[in-house]
Order: sequence, then structure tokens, then C-alpha cells
Amino acid sequence: MPPRFSKDALSPRLEWSAIDPRYLDQLIAWAQAEDLTGLGFKQRPAHAFDISSDYISQRTENQASAAIIAREACVLCGLKLIHSILKAYDTKLSFHPSATDGDSLEKGGLIGRIEGPAASLLQAERVLLNFLQHLSGIASLTQCFTDCLKGSKTRLLDTRKTTPLYRVLEKYAFVCGGGYNHRYGLYDRIMIKDNHWATLTSKPDAPALEAIQQLRQDYPELPMHIEVDHFDQIEHALNAGADCILLDNFTLDGLEQAVDQIGNRAYTEASGGIQFEDLNALKMLGLDFISTGAPVHRSPWIDIGIDWL
Repeated sequence: MPPRFSKDALSPRLEWSAIDPRYLDQLIAWAQAEDLTGLGFKQRPAHAFDISSDYISQRTENQASAAIIAREACVLCGLKLIHSILKAYDTKLSFHPSATDGDSLEKGGLIGRIEGPAASLLQAERVLLNFLQHLSGIASLTQCFTDCLKGSKTRLLDTRKTTPLYRVLEKYAFVCGGGYNHRYGLYDRIMIKDNHWATLTSKPDAPALEAIQQLRQDYPELPMHIEVDHFDQIEHALNAGADCILLDNFTLDGLEQAVDQIGNRAYTEASGGIQFEDLNALKMLGLDFISTGAPVHRSPWIDIGIDWL
């Protein structure tokens, strides 16, 4: 029996319009507070403001014009946050973009210009760059991975290995780099991994299979992924009704054999310590998905700067 869900249903792509602006405003507020008021410290500072910029603002009302520049080649992500970040500091600050999320820029490329009160921009620039550099780093490394898979049927999926509280933004950045999203949390898929089997029984026997089958019946609207790490578990997973079988830490030969065994009865996903150098070999195996957290948790920040004009 083929899977109940389409390949697109198992690999969505998060759009900016799906992100809650209240979540974004809260992240920005926390970032602003740790910079201005010592958020996170038990004892808050005696001077809970930007001492340097405040001193300047008392002596001048200078307006600033500054350019955001990519100081190395990159894939951009985070531009849609900039208006909200600037607004949190001063509604008189304005941003005029020259690019958009997902664009590829060469070294020296113009990202956009900021205009407004100089003192306010001085306060906002580090928080703005922190978001932009981090998210662009994820998008850029993701594109390196997805470029390797071009010409194959295999899609690159992210994981739940994300920075606490930054998951939505990091998954969005993964999409900007050409990747696809795995489950967003514990709530949107049925995922049976080795520790789930262990809590049911020491092996996937009949009672355990019945429990998994019942779970599938109770939540028919949710795709079900089942992780296996041995060949003898594959038929059990198929009998339990898996829509996708996650092949964990299989060798290349093992993956090829598993893909052949599963056929069109379920989607196939390779996972477990997958690195960039593995992709050329993996894309030849006919896998539906490869999941890896590397573009998120191993990506370097992109060198992006703000230059006064």
C-alpha cells in the first residue's frame, strides 16, 4: 500500500506569512533588553540604557544614512525582520531594501539602506546584525547542501536541532537556502523512534505493532514516520503503517538495499550524522529525503556590516 500523503505534505516549506508577528516582536524585545537593560542578570545595571548613544543624542540631532553590506558572498535571510527591529528602537528609522530573503549576493553587495536618527541607529545596529548574520549563515550553508542534491529526486530536510526559541526563524532560513522542513515540533507528526519502541517493548512484537497501528488510526490526519536501524525492522515498520521510514545510520550499501526493499510502500529518509561530503553518494540511491541539522547548528555567521554614508 503506498503512503497516504504526498511528498509535499511530508516536506513543507515555511513561508514568512505563517510566522506570528507577536513571536517576532517578543524575540526582538528580549534582544533589545539584554543589550540595554541587562536581561538575564539577577542584578540589573545601574545605568539601564545605551550610555554612549544617549550622550551623543543630547548634543546633536544628527540624521544618519547607512548601508548594510554583505562582506562575503552569501544567501540572505532576515531582511523581513529589519523593519520590526528598527521600529522597536525608533519609529523614525526607515529601511530601504535592495534585496530580499533568499537572494544570493556577492561580496560587497548592497543589502539595503537605513535612514533616521543617528543615536537610534547606533543602538539598533548590533541586534539587527546579529539576526541577519546568523540567519544568513544558515541559508548560505543550506544552499551548499541543496546545490549538491540538484538533479536527483532527493530533498534536504531540516531537524528539530535548533536554537531554543529560534526554531521558526531557523527553519525559515533553511527554506531560504533551498531546503525543506521536517516536522516543526512534537505536535505535527507521529514519529516513532528507537526510544518509543523501547518504552513499549524490548522488540517490535505484535502488541507493540498493534499500539502503533492504533495511534495511526487515532490521528489519521498526521503522517507517521518510523525510525529503523536494522533491516529486520523495516517490514515491522511497514506493517505498522509507516508513511515514511527513517533509515538511521545505515551504510551506503545498506541504504541502497533498504530503498529497494521498501519500494513504493513508503517514503524513505536517510538520517544520522550526515555531512556535506556524504551528499554526492547519497543522492544516487533514490532516497526521497535526507535529513540533517548541520546547516543549522554548524553554520558560521556571515560577515555583514553597516557602513555610514
